[in-house]
Amino acid sequence: MLDLLVGLLHLLVFPGGLFALVLGLFLKGLDRRVEARLQRRVGPPLVQPFLDLAKLCTKEVIIPSSAMRGAFLAAPVVAVAGIAVCAALLPVPGVTDGLPRMGDLLVIFYLFPIPAMAIMLAGSASGSPYGGIGFSREMIMMLAYEIPLLMIMLTVAMKVGAATGGGAEFSLTAIMNYQAAHGSFGLTPVMWPAFLAWLAFLPATLGVPPFDQPEAETEILEGPLLEYSGVLLAFFHMASALKMVVALALGVVLFFPGTISDLPAVNLIWFVVKCGLFMLFALTVVKSATGRFRIEQALSFFLKYPAGLALLSLVLVWMGC
Repeated sequence: MLDLLVGLLHLLVFPGGLFALVLGLFLKGLDRRVEARLQRRVGPPLVQPFLDLAKLCTKEVIIPSSAMRGAFLAAPVVAVAGIAVCAALLPVPGVTDGLPRMGDLLVIFYLFPIPAMAIMLAGSASGSPYGGIGFSREMIMMLAYEIPLLMIMLTVAMKVGAATGGGAEFSLTAIMNYQAAHGSFGLTPVMWPAFLAWLAFLPATLGVPPFDQPEAETEILEGPLLEYSGVLLAFFHMASALKMVVALALGVVLFFPGTISDLPAVNLIWFVVKCGLFMLFALTVVKSATGRFRIEQALSFFLKYPAGLALLSLVLVWMGC
């Protein structure tokens, strides 16, 4: 019974649930504000994502007559549910280990693509030709960036496993403890290629330029999300905010999980700062300075560079470097 209550607390309040949603919306507001400043605009207030979400919840839900009603309604719920569980599994260094005995890389790897698959479901069920185009683009992008992600995770797992006498260590708690004793992987030269691959992975999985092809507003008018409105669209916005937190937190845990205090509150603030810094340098600056790739260019880029960098680190770790 106690384990069930702890699990619900992690899922609904912290580190997933309410905490992850609020942090994700705040980071999105910060991202938009800083991007506007980089482009010499005033930009929206930091609370704009919260206001947008509240406004959407008051709007009418319109379902197209040509849509597959069941799949159309289920897609945003699946997106939120999948990434919410993923957020609950992730530990916060110096604060919590996430859901007990469940937070390992294999589970994260299977849960993390759920929002992308939900977007594909939404596009195919909407009855819109723009949704169909977005569906195909989302599938191509997911196949492109999931390959480097898998190799990044294997690199980290094998690095810790080799040091502890095993083949690979997929426990996020063990990965954090190892780095606490031996130094962050982000400061280890053999892991630098994998870290660079993760930085390239971030904008693609979060659907921001130059990898926003599935929802390109100037080309396919939001693609799979074009026909969504009201609470259903709000669910997709919540899933996007949660996914941002999960992607950034995963990078913190894998490469920079160090703490600066014995006080959980201080470590929590430090965790939020690290997530914010990664977002600003890997997302905000990049999308402010680049244009959108064509879909074939994005696929070629990931198969050549992030995959090559992740493979390089994986081979070096396998060789015992």
